[in-house]
Amino acid sequence: MIVKETKLKGCFIIEPQVFSDKRGYFVENYNQKAFNKALGLDINFVQDNESKSSKGVLRGLHYQLGEYAQAKLVRVVKGAVLDIAVDLREGSKTFGEHISIELSENNKTQLFVPRGFGHGFIVLEDETIFSYKCDNYYHKASEAGVIYNDKDLNINWQLPSSDFILSEKDLILPILKDAKL
Repeated sequence: MIVKETKLKGCFIIEPQVFSDKRGYFVENYNQKAFNKALGLDINFVQDNESKSSKGVLRGLHYQLGEYAQAKLVRVVKGAVLDIAVDLREGSKTFGEHISIELSENNKTQLFVPRGFGHGFIVLEDETIFSYKCDNYYHKASEAGVIYNDKDLNINWQLPSSDFILSEKDLILPILKDAKL
């Protein structure tokens, strides 16, 4: 695997090795020992989640607070998304900055999003399946978020806003300066 740290300390792009031939391909998506060694971390994922969405679905920007904060390893099984990670670590040199990366079934790229980050994505292709591992269990009372269109974050979601499909919950999230961190 090839691991590249992003401009946001602790947030990594991971390109697994893909073995292709006339039959198709094989890829090892996750190996705890190799993952922890490559990133220099000691992560123990405890929960796997998956969502299926249509083009234009925007999910985010989500995170969990306090002892229920989660690190995530995200990837696309089918289709494509524009994936966003926002540094929400108070005191961080890159607080409020974000990265975006296209994750797809074709590129097999993964993103490691550490605790203290907001995360979201917009679906670029119909019938997209998004999968992610979490290092902490979901805790409803600790969920939080920042509105996707916060002017201070200035995220380019790459699709026209008229194409966005959001949940009621995501439409009422606060801007960053009013968010619980």
